[in-house]
Amino acid sequence: MPENEGRAARKSAGRGSYAVGDARRRKILDTAVEHFGRWGFHASSLARIAHDCGITQGGLLHHFRSKEDLLLSVLAQSEEHDVERLFSEEPESYAAYVDTVVGLVEDNTRRPGIVRMFNVLVGESGNVGHPAHAYFRERYARVLRHTVELLEACVESGELRAGIDCRAVGQEQLAVMDGLQIQWALDPGAMDMPGRVREFLRRQYEEIRA
Repeated sequence: MPENEGRAARKSAGRGSYAVGDARRRKILDTAVEHFGRWGFHASSLARIAHDCGITQGGLLHHFRSKEDLLLSVLAQSEEHDVERLFSEEPESYAAYVDTVVGLVEDNTRRPGIVRMFNVLVGESGNVGHPAHAYFRERYARVLRHTVELLEACVESGELRAGIDCRAVGQEQLAVMDGLQIQWALDPGAMDMPGRVREFLRRQYEEIRA
């Protein structure tokens, strides 16, 4: 085989092995979502996750150093989706931001495993010793900070009335959205979650707009 063809073949083989590795990593992450959502972090087992992926526990540990590493990687993957959906572009108004939030909620209805996992892990992570405690504390602080900054900017622009408690408004949003998400996860057919979120945010908007 000519040298150039040999190099091309080796590169192609390398790309193929990377693709297989990426696919296996995604499979592990997707399987972990289901396990963490069903049993929580502490009761989930790397051995069971590996078994459901069709690999050995050693093979799983080739991609993730520990169960804690796998947990944080799962949360990071979900976070990437939310950040891209919510924060990739600055909304032109607060009303436009409300539409973006409702769109994210609609996305979540198509990701029930992620929603179940989030609900379970948020509850567990109230314990300071939980490996996701710092993640969720920082996540809520980050989302609240972003919402407050947006509210303050819309007060400055005149879209929202002066004197509103921007932090309280943001905290109410988080509480209502998480509460509706828990109810929806328990019985998805009993609630139009995006519709409920939309109605709440629009009522709230009517109260705070200029």
